[in-house]
Formats: sequence, C-alpha cells, structure tokens
Amino acid sequence: MNADRAVNQKAKTRQNRVEIMDTTLRDGEQTHNVAFSSGEKLQLSKLLLEKVNVDRLEIASARVSKGEEYSVKKIVEWAKGAGFLQRLEILSFVDGGKSIAWLQETGIQNMNLLTKGSLKHLEGQLRKTPKIHFSEIHKLIESASDEGIETNVYLEDWSNGYRDSRDYVYEMIEFLTTTKAKRIMLPDTLGVLYPSQVKAALTDLTARFPDTHFDFHPHNDYGLGTINVLEAIEGGAHGVHVTMNCLGERTGNASLAEVVAGIHDHLKLKTNINEKALYNVSRVVETFSGKRLAANSPIVGEDVFTQTAGIHADGDKKGGLYHNPLQPQRFGRKRSYSLGKLSGKASLENNLKELGLELSDENREKVLRRIIELGDQKKTVTPEDLPFIIADVLNIAAENKISFQKVVITSGKGISPVCSLTLSYQNKESRVTGSGDGGYDAFMTALRIWAADAEFTMPSLTDYEIRIPPGGKTSALVECKITWQHDQKVLITRGVDSDQVMAAVSATEKMLNLVL
Repeated sequence: MNADRAVNQKAKTRQNRVEIMDTTLRDGEQTHNVAFSSGEKLQLSKLLLEKVNVDRLEIASARVSKGEEYSVKKIVEWAKGAGFLQRLEILSFVDGGKSIAWLQETGIQNMNLLTKGSLKHLEGQLRKTPKIHFSEIHKLIESASDEGIETNVYLEDWSNGYRDSRDYVYEMIEFLTTTKAKRIMLPDTLGVLYPSQVKAALTDLTARFPDTHFDFHPHNDYGLGTINVLEAIEGGAHGVHVTMNCLGERTGNASLAEVVAGIHDHLKLKTNINEKALYNVSRVVETFSGKRLAANSPIVGEDVFTQTAGIHADGDKKGGLYHNPLQPQRFGRKRSYSLGKLSGKASLENNLKELGLELSDENREKVLRRIIELGDQKKTVTPEDLPFIIADVLNIAAENKISFQKVVITSGKGISPVCSLTLSYQNKESRVTGSGDGGYDAFMTALRIWAADAEFTMPSLTDYEIRIPPGGKTSALVECKITWQHDQKVLITRGVDSDQVMAAVSATEKMLNLVL
C-alpha cells in the first residue's frame, strides 16, 4: 500500500497538467450511422481547437476514401493559416509506407500508428512474430521521420494484451523506447478493464518506463470510461483520449466534458480546456452526428442544471444547499427550476422572478395547485407556460399582443412551398406572403417580412423537435417544441395540433406573445 502511494505521488509531482486528445472526428465517427461531411469536419475542427482548446485532434484514418482525403486537406489548409497544423493527427497503419504517402499528400505531420498490443491479435490476425512486427514498425517510424512526420504509437487491444501476454507488452514498449516514437498510446479497445486494473497497469508501466509519455484511450462498454480515465491519470498517464458526447465504437469513448470536470475537481489537476465552450459545441456535435444526447447526460445534458424537487429549490433559496462544484456558470449555463407535481413554492417563485411576474400569496397557491394538477396528468409545464396558466387560473383574459388570423400553406411535389399569412398586431391587420424550403420555412419567411416592417427583432430558433405518441396514427396529435434565443435568454414554447406545421405555427405564436 505504501509503495503504491509513493509511486502515485511520484506520478502526481511529475505533472500538474493533463494533455487532452479529442478523437470525435476519427473514433467518434465510428459510431453506428454517423458520418460527418467535409464541411462539418472542418467546422468541428475549428470549434474543438479554437473554442474548446483541445491539445491534439485526431481527425481521420489514412486511406479510407477520397472524400476523407478531401476533408483532411481542407482542414490542413485552414490549420496552416490558423497555426494549428502541429495539433492535427491521423490514424495510420503498418502497411509498408502507404499511410505515410497518404499523410504526405494531405499535408499532415503527425501519425498515430496502429500496432498490435496483444500477442493474441498479433499471432491470430496478422500471423506474425514479434520480431517481424517490430522490424516493420521500426522501418515505418524511420521513414516517417525522414519525411518530417512525427509518430505516436497505438498498442491495439493493449488491455487484453496486458492481462494475457504481459511479457509481450513489456517487450513491445521496451522496443518502442529505442525508436523515435513520441508517445505510446494504450487503448482499452474492447472496454474490458475495471478502474483498479487501469490504475495498477499505468502505475506499473510508468514506474518501469519513467521517461516514456503514455496516453490512455478508453472505451465505455461497462459505463466505466470516465472513471477509467481518472484512474489512468492517477497511475501516471500523461495524456487521455476523449470524444464529444461520448461518441465512438459500440457504447462510445469517454466524454470530454465528464473527463475534464473530473480532472479539475477530483484530481485537482489542470487542462487547457475551456469549460464554457463545452455545451455549445456539444449541441453542434449533436446536430451534425444526428445522435440525440440524453437530457441527463452529465455537464452537457439539457436537464442537468434543472432542479425538480421543491425541497431542492427551497434549499437553494436559503443558501445554495443543493449546489455541488458543478456550477452551471462554469459551463456558460444557468440553473433552472422545473414546474410539475413535485414543485413547491420556491420553484414557482424562482420562475415568476425570472419572468418578472408577481402574485399575491393567495394567487400563488392557486397557480401552484394548477401546476401540480397538470403534473399529475403527465403534462409538461415550462416557465413560458406560466403566463397562460395564470390567466386560466385567475380567470383573466390572456392578453395576446399578436394573433394569427389565417395561415395558408401551399406545398407539393415539384413546387416550392408558399405561405400566405394574415396576422393582427396592435389592432392592425397585415397580410404577407413568403416562400421557403418547407412549409414552416415559408411561414417563417412571411413572418420575418412582417417583423422587418414592424421593426421587430425576431428571436433566433436554436432547436426544433417534433413528438408524436408511441404507436401514433397518422391522425395523432403532434407536439412541436421549439427553443429560441432572445436577448441572451432561452425560451421554450410548445404547440399541439394534428398538423405538424400548424403545431410549429402555434408554438411560434406563443413565443411572439411572450416576447412582445
């Protein structure tokens, strides 16, 4: 136990900053049904390097396709001018130099060479001896160096290799220390390791090879990706590999947001990551990948800074009693308090304050009872619904500043959708027409024409979600949830209709009345 602590302390004193390599664009793209376009890869490269500030970015695998080659060239073209070329990396292979030629063609100067980290893989898949494999690796590293390309080395299936053929792993690393390899990267390729096994392995290897830079590359098959990364660092790993939104093969890799928060808060070590950029970049990755993020995903999930229980809201009001170190402001976000059957007075008060509304104690009780009643009916209540609930409960006519009198949308195969919109605002009726790529887009074009004439600044639409009941029929009611950004505030409005476009129109009308 004492010896283990001593080695662990040595690892901690050796470094106080952990290197973060993001592989969203390479390993993350191995997520089932995920393929980023060339433009998307370029935009994500810019966001991850300029905004998130990852230390290194693995953007592709060599020799995959002509499209991948084009994407890499576009990223390299941008990175040269922006000063990020040395932070780009490509997965390459022991293929007699074909990967090196591909890197030269694209302009990449860092290759991550995939080698066999377990004897079983080496003998069963390649059917080669360690001597032959080492010889081929040495030639490639030397050839790459001659061309000005630096090499990091992946030991594929290292986790099983360390458990089943440890002497081979030692021999492999000993050999690599005699080459020009810059980093040795240890993948838990199949996500099989337990946290204590990760720490023990890294503690062993960093003690045996104290002058070697080790990276740990996790997979999340048992849901242990994040903790395995932290244990690897405790064992002495100098760098770790992550993806945005936990994208990756099978269950994915470790989440960049979770890992960074853990490093900062639990290990008390530093990274170069800008925490405030994580949420917005996560949303972009969600959109480009087509993979919806669970609302309760740590750090970047939609609901993780929302308190639901009334007792939590009350405790926060009386002194932040239910806050932890993961303060939303760290990540450029705000805390909110949901409304439903578990709500209490403090939850309602927080939302009324946010909207600038005041109620007497008696009326507050009436509104709270109505919110709890709606929650019992499994209805979702948002802060933006409050003015309408108040009007309903207190028998006050809801004051609609604007109303849509008529919305006619024409669309069909082979024709561009057109919307004819008649609306009433300040006792004045207006008629506008717009066209677009779809029915709702045509409606929004018409609405923007009116807004420009009325000198009204339209909020920007940031998310659009359609939901129907599971097993719903073609006549089922559709719920459209739209998220808007207005004056640095986020508004969420919902519309319900049997017509999908009209549900969106209803949500938009509600948003306009809230803003006006």
